[in-house]
Amino acid sequence: MAYSKIADTLNSGGTVILDGAIGTELERRGVEMDDNSWCGSATATNLQELYGVHADYIAAGADIITANTYASNRAMLAAAGIGDRVREINRAAVETALKARDQSGNPDVVVAGSISHAIPMQLGSLASNVDAMSDVSQYAEAFTELAGILKDAGCEMILLEMMFDPVRIRPAVEAALLTGLPVWAGLSSRRGGDGSIKSYLQAEDIPFDEIASLVAEYDVDVMGVMHSPSDVVAGSLDIVRQHFDGPLSAYPDSGYFKMPNWIFEDIISPQDLLIFARQWKQSGVQVLGGCCGLSPEHIAAISALKS
Repeated sequence: MAYSKIADTLNSGGTVILDGAIGTELERRGVEMDDNSWCGSATATNLQELYGVHADYIAAGADIITANTYASNRAMLAAAGIGDRVREINRAAVETALKARDQSGNPDVVVAGSISHAIPMQLGSLASNVDAMSDVSQYAEAFTELAGILKDAGCEMILLEMMFDPVRIRPAVEAALLTGLPVWAGLSSRRGGDGSIKSYLQAEDIPFDEIASLVAEYDVDVMGVMHSPSDVVAGSLDIVRQHFDGPLSAYPDSGYFKMPNWIFEDIISPQDLLIFARQWKQSGVQVLGGCCGLSPEHIAAISALKS
């Protein structure tokens, strides 16, 4: 199992390189995003483009590539009218990542399944449409179903991504842990108007400390900060360290989201990302990568830090 080499690297204090964005990279390459499921349904009609994204990240030096499953739980796909294809679409996403790995000539690359706590969003904004799923049990069902599909399809680990809503975090983490696979948790943060670090959740003023404390209740293998501005990551990691003593990860975003599109404005340059990543590594972070807005060029730059 390739994941054992990732674990060995982390246990020895080494650095692991994660890939960059999947959904926004597909959009950057011309793939249309869905008004309801964002990139979740893109797998159904864009396997060639998806394969190319994975192949380019491997060529850039990524040790881990992420299947395009962030926004493809049943709730998200149902909003796009294709909820009955949840197994087919997610299996195709994982199989495409595995194919890219197998054809790369680098069998040590690990394929991760992404699980977020995404639910349908309001068009033209960042806000979730909570009316679409008012019962917490619906979250658990959707996340658990997706987790099982990802394991059955061949994922070697689970990335919990954009953990920021305390109501939805528990069913997402518990669904991931049920697989028995290694689970890494990525938390998302922002800077509040008072300068303090908050949960990424825009609708409520929740201290980021509350999110880190909640996720740390669970036995995850790696915890860190992702889909957050680069200049907020270091302070957010300091908070994570107060609750978690395992390996840390950092993979920021750049630009901003306006459902269903990523707005590619003021994207950090690969060399500037490398400056941040070098600082994070010096502070003890072992997993480095990128999220929305960041591309293979960014991963190629930070791959210089691999060990």
